[in-house]
Amino acid sequence: MKKLLAAVLLCCASTVTFAQAAPQGGNPQRMERMVAQLQTRFANANTTHDGKLTKEQAAASMPMVASHFDEIDTQKLGYVTLPEIEAYMRERGAAH
Repeated sequence: MKKLLAAVLLCCASTVTFAQAAPQGGNPQRMERMVAQLQTRFANANTTHDGKLTKEQAAASMPMVASHFDEIDTQKLGYVTLPEIEAYMRERGAAH
C-alpha cells in the first residue's frame, strides 16, 4: 500500500512539474482542437440538451468528469456545465 501511495504521489508531482514547465501560451491550434473536442463530448453526453450534465450522464460518456464530478460541481447543484468543466481543466493544468 505504501508503494502504491508513493507511486501516485510521484506521478502527481511529475504532472505538476510538467504543467509548470509548459509554455503559458501553448499551441493555439492544439488548444482549439481540445476545446472543440470537449464541446462535442459534452454535447453528446448531455442527452437532455439542457446545457447541464448530471453525474449519471457524465458516467455514461465522460469518465474523467464523472470521477471528478464533486470537485467540478462546486455549487453542489447536482449538475455541471461546460464552462465549469473547462475551468476545472484549466485549474488542474489538463488543458496544456
